[in-house]
Amino acid sequence: MDALTPLERRIAYARLVRGFVDAASDVRWNWLMAAHVVGQHEPGLHFDSHRRMLRLAGETRDWGEAAGQLLRIALLPFGHLLRRIPLGNTGRAEVGVTQAMEPPEPVQVLVDWAVLATKLPA
Repeated sequence: MDALTPLERRIAYARLVRGFVDAASDVRWNWLMAAHVVGQHEPGLHFDSHRRMLRLAGETRDWGEAAGQLLRIALLPFGHLLRRIPLGNTGRAEVGVTQAMEPPEPVQVLVDWAVLATKLPA
């Protein structure tokens, strides 16, 4: 993910968010987790991914997830100030806020798809 330019990161993130909006309900979390993986190293995108996760948690009445997202939103500025953003972290409540990880395969496939599109000639 660090090999992306800021513009490429924003393009990939936007593709994933569009996919999330259009996705079937059973895979919407995968799209948001992929967006989080791509956007977590840029504060604005990182905040946006958690805001969207909080909203989806509310829509699905997953109050544990909603509480986890509120915590992550509160901690987000400190993570960026201290440069403690773990690679690959999917941003979900069941994942530790400082846990680096390999995203699950369905999430990684979406990340790869979005990043590849930024590398194609115009």
